[in-house]
Amino acid sequence: MAAICHPSFINRRPENTLFPLGKTYATPGAVALLQELELSPFELIARHWQGDWGNLDPEDVQTNAAALRYGYRLLSNYEIGAGQRLWIITEADRSATTLLLPEEY
Repeated sequence: MAAICHPSFINRRPENTLFPLGKTYATPGAVALLQELELSPFELIARHWQGDWGNLDPEDVQTNAAALRYGYRLLSNYEIGAGQRLWIITEADRSATTLLLPEEY
């Protein structure tokens, strides 16, 4: 798993973010897909950080709401290509945030 170099907006926590990210990582599959689609991970990380969870069902959205309140793991699910998905998970202790493909979980 590769660490993601932070742009300046990740080095400091902006006011409109909901939780600490911790260190950010990406799995080899996530890196390859982002490169293939010529996408930067930082827009997706910013969406996750601000509570835009992407394509989650209502139950998972409620789970994230509880996670923000009680300190559980957070999950986002983004469709980034034709039928391709990328997950972002922030650990319960907020020590790390990881970009990964669902099949890499």
